[in-house]
Order: sequence, then C-alpha cells, then structure tokens
Amino acid sequence: MGDTAQTNHDSQLGRMVVERQLASEQEVQAAMDLLKQQAERDGQTDVDQERLGAMLVAQGYVTESQLKRLRSLLEEPRPSQKIPGFELKRKLGAGAMATTYLARQVSLDRMVAIKILPKKYTNSREYIERFYAEGRAAAKLNHPNVVGALDVGRAGDMHYFVMEYVEGHMLHDDITAGKKFSEKQVLDIIIQVARGLEHAHNAGFIHRDVKPKNIMISNDGVVKIVDMGLARAVSDREAAESEQGKAYGTPYYISPEQIRGEVDVDFRADIYSLGATFYHVVTGRVPFEGANPSAVMHKHLKAKLTPPDQINPDISAGIAEIIEVCMAKDRARRYASTADLLQDLESVARGDAPLQARQMFDLAALTGIEPEDEPLDADVTDRRPIGTDQSPLIHILIWAAVAGWCLAFITLLVLIITRG
Repeated sequence: MGDTAQTNHDSQLGRMVVERQLASEQEVQAAMDLLKQQAERDGQTDVDQERLGAMLVAQGYVTESQLKRLRSLLEEPRPSQKIPGFELKRKLGAGAMATTYLARQVSLDRMVAIKILPKKYTNSREYIERFYAEGRAAAKLNHPNVVGALDVGRAGDMHYFVMEYVEGHMLHDDITAGKKFSEKQVLDIIIQVARGLEHAHNAGFIHRDVKPKNIMISNDGVVKIVDMGLARAVSDREAAESEQGKAYGTPYYISPEQIRGEVDVDFRADIYSLGATFYHVVTGRVPFEGANPSAVMHKHLKAKLTPPDQINPDISAGIAEIIEVCMAKDRARRYASTADLLQDLESVARGDAPLQARQMFDLAALTGIEPEDEPLDADVTDRRPIGTDQSPLIHILIWAAVAGWCLAFITLLVLIITRG
C-alpha cells in the first residue's frame, strides 16, 4: 500500500479535504494558486498549512469545525511504542478502522506499509479479531494484483499489520480529479482487478468491499486490490451467521444480497461491486445516489439502473452490457464465475463481443422475462436489433419448441381420426 502525496502538511491537508469530498481537487488547487500569488506579492516562498486552511475556509470549501478536525488528524503523533524491526517514517493515511504508516523494514532495508489499529479499539475483541482476520486473509493470497501481506502481530498494546508498500495512487483519486479514461485504459484497470478477485475467489475468499478507494494503481501501471478488512472465507459459516441481517460494505458499491444481510453471500457480490466501480469510472458518477446511505442502498435493491451508455454514449455496447450483467439485482443473472467475467472483458479489449453477457441477454429475450426477479427492478435490457448476432442456443431452443408443438398437433389429430 502507498501514496504519492508529498510529506508537507499543506499538501496533506489538501489531500484530506479531497478524500473526504469536502472540496474537489480543482477547488483545492485554485486555493493553492491564490496563496502562491499572495506569497509572491509578499516576497514569501512557502504555502503553509495554516494559510491553506484559512484560504479554504475563506473560499467556503470547508467550515472552521471541519478544518479543526482535519488539523487534529494531521497533528496526531506517531505511536510512541516501537515495532521491533521497523522504523516508522510518516503517516500515509487514516481510515475508520486503522491508520497506515510508511516504514522501513530494518533487516531487509526496504520500505513497507504498516497498518495500526487505533488505540480506542484495542480493548474491543471484535475489532481485534477482525484486524487479525484481515491479515490472515491477505496472507493466503499471492497475486500481482493483490497487495501482499508480510506480517501481523502485536507490540505491547499495539496491533499492527505489515504490507507491501506500493508507490502510486488510488483509482478514487483519478475519479475525483475528473480524469477521462480511454476505453483501453479502463479495461486494463478492470481486467487487472478481476484477475486479483479471481485469485481470491479461487482461494475461497470474497472481498466484500470492492470500490475505487480499495484499488491502487502503481506508478508502473500495475493495479492492486487493497484492504481485506471485510474479506471472509466463503466456508466460514460461523462468521456468516454472526453477521446475518447486517449490511457490510460501502453503500455506493454494495450488492443487494449484502444489504439484505444474507448468510450465503458469495463471489457474485464482488462481481456486483466491481460492476458498480466500472460504472463509476466510465460515467463519472456512482450508479445510485441518495440523500443518505439508506436511500442509496434502497435504490440498489429497487431502482432501475440507468444504462451506462445512456450517460456516456462514447463507451462501447460491449462495456455497457458487461456492466449491466455484473449489476443484475438477481445474482443468478450475473456472471457464473469471475473467469466468465474475465473472458468477456478480454474479448471486448480485443474488439470482440462479450459472448457471456450476450448469452444472458439472449436467454432473457427467449423466455420472455425481464432479467430480474421483479419487473420494476429490471436493469438489463437487450440493446441489439432483433435477428442480429443471435446465439446458436436460441435457434436450437426455438426449433425444439416448434417441433414440440407439431408433435402435439399430430398426436391430437391421430386420436381424433382413430376415435372417429
């Protein structure tokens, strides 16, 4: 895990403002530019944290209370206790469950990322168990598209998790900056994520929190899945039953079955979340919006998905079809495996049709049903003209149906004649 942020506090403050969606990256940059102009007039060279904070408040981007909370996070001291074998360098980021630091592993003289459980959770058995579960889950995975786990342990009352350090940025950073991806670029990113997920699924794990903030892009273009905090073994029935009825995930990307707190959540939940992430990247907006998390999750359950190519007409029909199959509300109508999803993604990347997705559309059209359990919830539509590029399966089933009707008619005719 890593970042590309500079180490000075003013850049960290700006980054935190953007990450918490208090202001856009463009707005923070505009405030920085104004400060630089003022500094030049005053014969100064530095733009410090105090002045940036004051400018952000003056421009109406943040409130005084918000700025105060951000400053307290920036000024949070490093853990006073040392982790044997490691030298903490600086903070990389902080989330609800942990704070991550850049550190040097002394024995191998290499940089690593160390996630540390906040002190307020060190007396909570549930949080400690979840923290170690993340480490154990990550340790079972060894794939170029998954951030590697190196160690998990305890030093005094401090619980830590050592990970591979990746110099790069989050996919979320690109989205919030308004970056426009080419179709080739976005397919490359999603394919790499899907490969990492396939590895996790084959190992018996589901991530349960696939989203842009958990997808890192290295400076070399390698995409890695991070944060296994909600990962769970599919076979862990005890954990599944203990979480029954609870919604674990991020509202903008969470699958319907996770919202319902179902016990048998499987890899198809990750496929849904990857589809929602794919949607966000190609359209610039999340699939469903609402006034609060509950409203967003209700839409995941009930609202019809606006096809992504209606929002961004520049994307290909193949990408739109893949996203809509990934985000089918009924998981039985999503991809049957992550391998099937990869096959379609790689086909579209080559310029071919996504045959797995097309087959889902064809079967829905043949049976005359909407590709969802509830007609009002349908979010997959056949966008192809009738009679074009039909699957051979359709022809077989149609002729089988015709033959069946003919046989029934002949049988009835024979009975009438013999009894007449």
